[in-house]
Amino acid sequence: MVRLPFDDEHAPLYSVGQVAEMLHVQQAFLRRLDEHDVVRPARSPGGQRRYTRNEIDDLQDAIELVGEGMSLVAVRRIFELQHQVAELKAELAGEHAVREKR
Repeated sequence: MVRLPFDDEHAPLYSVGQVAEMLHVQQAFLRRLDEHDVVRPARSPGGQRRYTRNEIDDLQDAIELVGEGMSLVAVRRIFELQHQVAELKAELAGEHAVREKR
């Protein structure tokens, strides 16, 4: 069966306008999140931002954190730390699997 682009949560399919409408935020706010390296969408050949479903999930998290009073710098740092924790968990799981094979 052929996998369509919209089946892939990592496919950059959604424009700034579409995402802004989905999340009920201003397009300028999404551009600010990009400028502050909070969520960096891919660019189309024409230079337009294109968001994946995963990035839209991240945007929802960022919107919630900003709503709680976090600055964009703080939100970016929280995302960086979450990413580091996920990497460490994966590394530990890999080491655990190796030990179990012994």
